[in-house]
Amino acid sequence: MGTLRVLITGSNGLLGQKLVAACVSQRIDFQAISSGENRNPECPNSHYSSVDITDFGAIKRVLNTGSFTHILHTAAMTNVDACEVNPDRCYMVNHLASQHLFEMAKDKNLHFTLLSTDFVFDGKQGNYAETDVPNPLSVYGKSKWLAEQDLISSRYGNWAIARTIIVYGVGYHLNKSNLFSWLLKELSEGRGVSLITDHYRAPTWAEDLANGCLSIVHQNARGIYHLCGPETLSIYEIGLRVARYLGAAEALIKPSDSTMLNQPAPRPPRTGFNLSKATKELGYNPQGIEATLALLRNNQNVN
Repeated sequence: MGTLRVLITGSNGLLGQKLVAACVSQRIDFQAISSGENRNPECPNSHYSSVDITDFGAIKRVLNTGSFTHILHTAAMTNVDACEVNPDRCYMVNHLASQHLFEMAKDKNLHFTLLSTDFVFDGKQGNYAETDVPNPLSVYGKSKWLAEQDLISSRYGNWAIARTIIVYGVGYHLNKSNLFSWLLKELSEGRGVSLITDHYRAPTWAEDLANGCLSIVHQNARGIYHLCGPETLSIYEIGLRVARYLGAAEALIKPSDSTMLNQPAPRPPRTGFNLSKATKELGYNPQGIEATLALLRNNQNVN
């Protein structure tokens, strides 16, 4: 393969930051875009542009600045309840912006990778394979599914979809905490938490996801890939695992169920992915929860 040049959207987000770090360490040329100032000290300002993903003219100008080979599109509106309450904004960011970016990729004959989500599924079965049929329940899930459809239905085949589940890790100046960082903080300070027993997820270490995405880039892989953590657990069980790791009292984890949360957006009860395809084709080998907790705990003060 010739020289790589990658456009990373959403570079201030957790996954975006890990993709930047991986490109720096692998000496892959890249340009990072996100809204607002560069919040990632590991991203050189010379490789950063502040761009709103819905400003199609600005994105076109960035793409015209150099000979890109790949686009890694991670920018999205990911607050599921905010999407439900503000559907127009959600569809603009998650569907229309992705659609425009994909059109630009086609015009320039670039490889395009769309980050997507387990929320394209209804959660009735779990352990989803790439061939399973989506049936999104929420506005967020539908917006990502529509973005996927633009790729799947296109005659242009130079694309990949990377679906993932609850991404966690350590980053700089992130807009939101993640489940694990919050659990480590609350439990280590002896505070009880209420966690639901009826939703099952396979949480994904951000570095593992970044490595999977870059495997797609290196191989020019095409099609849909499921990239998540190796275990599917209830949110309550995740809390118990963190408590055991810390040596905290398991009684601090109070069982609850999703009906108590009164969340605007419906959520799939059970997801989790079959990782066979990603393991075979991308060499994807994600770490379990305990292996990542030490890394998380040692870097809690990064934010």
